Amino acid sequence: MPEWQHFAHGADIGVRGFGATPAEAFEAAAVALTAVITDPARVAPLQAIELRCAVPDLELLLAEWLNSVVYEMATRGMLFSTFEVRIDDGRLEARLRGEPVDVPRHQPAVEVKGATLTELAVRPVPGGGWLAQCVIDV
Repeated sequence: MPEWQHFAHGADIGVRGFGATPAEAFEAAAVALTAVITDPARVAPLQAIELRCAVPDLELLLAEWLNSVVYEMATRGMLFSTFEVRIDDGRLEARLRGEPVDVPRHQPAVEVKGATLTELAVRPVPGGGWLAQCVIDV
């Protein structure tokens, strides 16, 4: 099962996703992104949207992916809790599920501005699986 975590980075916050594949690590990194704002368990997967990105470099694709999620949150006024990602030859296709922001219930902690290239990494980890990480500007 994919896992995620945060790591400290000055005034910003780092997100890490772990998974058996790069796609699973990207999914977990997106959950970590949501967790910067609110507890993902508070976000009901009521509405689905489709998202596509294309960048030939896997690390830059992670930044593009997370920035696309931030854009969808901002323009739709939504939070997302579940992510299904497919990556093929520099192309990412995803389905995000979430709901409109409900301030009393979600209690958003910060506004995420975007993913940065700081500490950007997508790589295999010792013992198997993949890591996807970067610093998020808040």
